[in-house]
Amino acid sequence: MTPLASKPDLDVMKQVNRQFVTGVTVVTAMDGAVPRGLAVNAFSSISLDPATVMVCIQRTSSTHDCLFSASHLAINILSTDQLDVVGTFASKATDKFEKVEWESGPFGSPLIARSSAQMEVEIRERLQASTHTVFICRVVHAVVSERHPMVYSAGKFFDGGALAPLG
Repeated sequence: MTPLASKPDLDVMKQVNRQFVTGVTVVTAMDGAVPRGLAVNAFSSISLDPATVMVCIQRTSSTHDCLFSASHLAINILSTDQLDVVGTFASKATDKFEKVEWESGPFGSPLIARSSAQMEVEIRERLQASTHTVFICRVVHAVVSERHPMVYSAGKFFDGGALAPLG
């Protein structure tokens, strides 16, 4: 007999998630002529060939509907000198692009200056998963800089280029 699954404690789940080191991204798209975006750490590569990635966006986010209706979006992997950017895009500011330097990618999505890497993707699938939408995307444009990536763990940001190798 299989034991009944219990719902894990929310505080324990927060502690579990804090143990996972993740990159820091800002996901952006155009809402008509207005750029929109939000900070996201639920990003992952799915496949290199074809280049496929996923991002998960909470459905209650003010940016969700813009992303859901878009055909393309950008994933900006933030660099160590973008604490100002992550602060802005993690906020509820009405115009998050007011003080952020950016340009349109080849497919029109906002690419944020000073990022460690940028990719523009075509949304292929939108899957509903509890409180979030999982966007499965095909990469159509990618650029990498020499800037070190920002990483996040246990509520703090770190220099991804200064990590010490094991062994």
